[in-house]
Amino acid sequence: MDQEFSWQPAPDSGITMQWVDANGLRFEVAEAGNGDRLALCLHGFPELHYSWRHQMPVLAEMGYRVWAPNMRGYGGTTRPDNVGDYRLDVLAEDVAALIDASGASEVTLIAHDWGALVAWHFAIKRLRPLKRLVILNVPHPKCSERELRKWRQLRKSWYIFFFQLPWLPERLLSRNRAEPIVQAFRRSAINKSRFGDRELAPYRAAANKPGAIRAMLAYYRALLRFPDVREIGDGKVNTPTLVLWGEQDVAIDIHCLDGLAEFVPNLTVRRFPDASHWVQQDVPDEVNAELKAWLS
Repeated sequence: MDQEFSWQPAPDSGITMQWVDANGLRFEVAEAGNGDRLALCLHGFPELHYSWRHQMPVLAEMGYRVWAPNMRGYGGTTRPDNVGDYRLDVLAEDVAALIDASGASEVTLIAHDWGALVAWHFAIKRLRPLKRLVILNVPHPKCSERELRKWRQLRKSWYIFFFQLPWLPERLLSRNRAEPIVQAFRRSAINKSRFGDRELAPYRAAANKPGAIRAMLAYYRALLRFPDVREIGDGKVNTPTLVLWGEQDVAIDIHCLDGLAEFVPNLTVRRFPDASHWVQQDVPDEVNAELKAWLS
């Protein structure tokens, strides 16, 4: 584990860094606010806790203690070696252990991309009580299963199958100091001014850490090797849920939202026509306004 934090927030941001021991790992956690109402923010691929930098101060102002951990394998968080260490059931146990470590009496789970897949799994399995659930640009597992049978989504998911190959994805993504990681944001973002070299530098630096890309890819490899995502029963989520969705997502088809209310009875959906998959960074003001309105 690295001894220095992967990201140093601005002194006036209200965000501080700490280490949290949970589920046998040491997590690098960005924190803002205080109290025992926890907003736990889970990032996606190939992101970091840093991707929540626009939301954390707003949530803290609303009275939450905000934790944004680097998920296992990311940044300075412990990086297990085996693909099986990244299966969904284990990732959901990380969330439960972080909640336990926080000592919070109330938890709102906010999650994007891979973090959102873990959050869906966590909420379906009901590992710990949740007050609210906020999902950004990842469909419910049952909707994903349905849409992956259709060409419109299958063709957008090519990279999941490419990532199953040994060593080649690591080699390609690490080229030129992880330039493909940087371009993954820049090429698909709508508001590209928010994704300049300075904004993307933490992602490049984190991807260049020894073993980081291999760990990031292990999420995808475990997804297809272990049946956790298929062992969710009826998939019902009873927690009040807000789904925020950037419509210009190059990886996930908008039809993945179809039929969502069947699995999430207490559902609110807000769509952003001019936002990409990186919705909370692409249109942070709009996302923050929806969070404030719904969480209030």
